[in-house]
Amino acid sequence: MSRGQSSSAPAAVRGQAGHGLAAELPAVLRRAGLKLTPQRLAIVRALSGDDTHPTAQELFERLRRELPGMSFATVYNTLAALAAAGLCSARSFSVGRPGRPGAAARGATRFDPNMQPHDHAVCDACGAVYDVRRAAPGSREPDPTPPPGFAVRVVEHVYRGECSACRQAQAARAPRPPRQQNRPAT
Repeated sequence: MSRGQSSSAPAAVRGQAGHGLAAELPAVLRRAGLKLTPQRLAIVRALSGDDTHPTAQELFERLRRELPGMSFATVYNTLAALAAAGLCSARSFSVGRPGRPGAAARGATRFDPNMQPHDHAVCDACGAVYDVRRAAPGSREPDPTPPPGFAVRVVEHVYRGECSACRQAQAARAPRPPRQQNRPAT
């Protein structure tokens, strides 16, 4: 199965490559208050076709091969401006499992071009982040009750666990019981 699709994970939101950003690159950058530059066009193009929730560092590493003069600051500032303009979201997810070293550490900011309402699944082993479809309107899922006086901006769920690739890798590393040899009875 491809990344983002796991038989044990909730249904992933896929098939939305581009998420609308790349189709209108010049308009997207202008709405974010940015000048049209080859670097910024490349950043938006790379983000819009990426459902892995990349960090600024990951996009920088990927793009600097084709644009060696581009700085990390250009990547980060472009992504921050896109997020401020509501054209992508900036998210941080904690990494690891509760009770393990580093569990409370915050992950690097990840950028999500999917602006449709959705939740996330985070692999505690490798840190991969997957989009998860929300329950359909009218489902039997209860409405959350926020604390008194709390103004809700958005409701999200984060599913924690291990992705299929990490589970398969762990199963491959698991010790196997010794083989029993069939010996003839004497």
